[in-house]
Amino acid sequence: MMNDYQRIAKAIDFLSQRVQQQPTLEEVAAQVHLSPFHFQRLFCQWAGISPKRFLQIMTLENAKSLVSEDSSLLETSDRLGLSSTSRLYDHFVALEAVTPGEFKSGGHGLNIDYGLHMTPFGELLVAKTQRGICKAAFTETEGTKAEIEQLHQQWPNAVIVENHMSTTEIARSVSALSSGIKPTGKLSLHISGTNFQVAVWRALLNSGPGDTLSYSAIADSIQKPESVRAVANAVGANPVALLIPCHRVIRKSGALGGFRWGEQRKRVIRFYEQITQHA
Repeated sequence: MMNDYQRIAKAIDFLSQRVQQQPTLEEVAAQVHLSPFHFQRLFCQWAGISPKRFLQIMTLENAKSLVSEDSSLLETSDRLGLSSTSRLYDHFVALEAVTPGEFKSGGHGLNIDYGLHMTPFGELLVAKTQRGICKAAFTETEGTKAEIEQLHQQWPNAVIVENHMSTTEIARSVSALSSGIKPTGKLSLHISGTNFQVAVWRALLNSGPGDTLSYSAIADSIQKPESVRAVANAVGANPVALLIPCHRVIRKSGALGGFRWGEQRKRVIRFYEQITQHA
């Protein structure tokens, strides 16, 4: 039996494949086995706008889906952060890399709390150290147990405990920020990565909700134009879903490309950002 997220995800997937056909409310509702009335109410509750308005926005965005050589916000440093909107993540998310000593010791001396939280995009595992969020991953793809095991494998010498209350406020702020809502305070990331990966993740923080980025534009922005493949690998290694917005990166052809937590989820997150910008 589908939950609300799965119904909305399936509806968005159906709509995205049939933008040119402009499906009716009745046709979309039938795909998720709801009456038109109940589907409209659920959709408005989740998205904040009607399915008809959502389809209008998606039609507009579909026309802009191809990423050209000169259209990305990350193409040149001059275009980075021209407005407070485009710099929303950069202003409210601080990225601090794990020290070489912390990495070498396997997290000795670190205390890590984690919790499982429901978001509009599915269940999210959030883990944090004393200095910030070290992991945020959707659990449906690999499974909750596997994500927790990965946390222990990455930090074998850390003290890792489940503490839902400790991560609840963070989860709320993550959901709010992904909707374009400013959090009450700055969110800190405490993550492990190579210098190159960290540079790519910092570049992603310079984008804003609804932006569409290409791998080559990110490579240009970090002054590594020949490293497009390496950029793609760094994007795929993102340890913090939503806050490091790797979902905004697509191929130049306009295809969504891969996503660690599933292409359908990527489509849902991207359209959710777009509608919150137009609502």
